[in-house]
Amino acid sequence: MEAITLPVYNVEGKEIDSLKLDHAVFDGEINTAAIYQAVLAYRASHRKGLASTKTMGEVSGGGRKPWKQKGTGRARVGSTRSPLWRHGGVVFGPHPRNFSFSLPAKIKNLALKSSLNAKVNESNFILLDAFKLDSPKTKEAVKIFSNLKINQAKNKKNAKSKILKTLLLLDKMDENLKLALRNIDFLTVGRAHDAHTYEVLAANKIIVTKEALKELINRLKK
Repeated sequence: MEAITLPVYNVEGKEIDSLKLDHAVFDGEINTAAIYQAVLAYRASHRKGLASTKTMGEVSGGGRKPWKQKGTGRARVGSTRSPLWRHGGVVFGPHPRNFSFSLPAKIKNLALKSSLNAKVNESNFILLDAFKLDSPKTKEAVKIFSNLKINQAKNKKNAKSKILKTLLLLDKMDENLKLALRNIDFLTVGRAHDAHTYEVLAANKIIVTKEALKELINRLKK
């Protein structure tokens, strides 16, 4: 497969250059097994294992033997908190636990590489020369996304506008950018160094600056 070439845009939405993607990373191949494992690990790490039940020894009461061991004609019972009784303890019930598990670095990188290739194949990968703002104003930031025509798309079925989830990957974050981008509801901002498979797949569009792309490539070629 030949190397993929993508246009590079400026903040005004104009195509100013083109860039040939590194074939070692952007080869167009998608490993669904690696993606599945990475998404499963991410979701498991965010799962709160707080479900808890009480065993027979933890339920309040039941210290006194209900009746004597022999001579009543009834079954032997040592406590009213037996799992067989109402208000008794729970056998093999859930207890607080940690669901997270780790993946090998190679599988993580393969999953991220595959998710990025998927976005490139779908034409949902946008290269930006640089993302800079003169002042920390959300209005200015939103204007950039309007210029790139990615903040909204028409839903043909019901003719309503649908907000596209957008992921912006940068090489570094300054204070102006943080202030300007924090209130944009359709936007998720992250550093290329910290990008993971789940957030890439969750976004409808991905905007990556040239410097952030270099970081991604260096990270995935290791």
